[in-house]
Amino acid sequence: MSQALMSVTGGLMIGVAALGLLFFTGRFAGVSGMLAGLISPQATDQGLRAAFVLGLIGGGVVAYAIAPSAFGAPVSASPYVWGAGGILVGIGTRVSGGCTSGHGVCGVGRLSPRSMVATATFMLTGAVTVFAVRWLGVA
Repeated sequence: MSQALMSVTGGLMIGVAALGLLFFTGRFAGVSGMLAGLISPQATDQGLRAAFVLGLIGGGVVAYAIAPSAFGAPVSASPYVWGAGGILVGIGTRVSGGCTSGHGVCGVGRLSPRSMVATATFMLTGAVTVFAVRWLGVA
């Protein structure tokens, strides 16, 4: 299967899954919100949140078992870089009120102006970060 076809198929699957979650449960498929609610349980939908997070992990494991070449070369960053990246992503999701899945997939799909601004900010920040990291020779 070509890389383009895999990308389109993956995008369609994400869209259908997000739409299904919204249609059947009334919930948005925002990973940070699902995970945050699972870590600090205050809601009554812990089973849904756990299934969502486990489905993400399990889906990745199954996809890797089926087509490991689709994942590209392993990243050789240090654990400190991974840790710093995780902390920055966590801070970003709190500041923006959601993550790329909640804003980018669900929010843009429902034409939310706030989500469109957040997604544009994610994309711009990501592009600037990649440029800066490569220019500085960190990675």
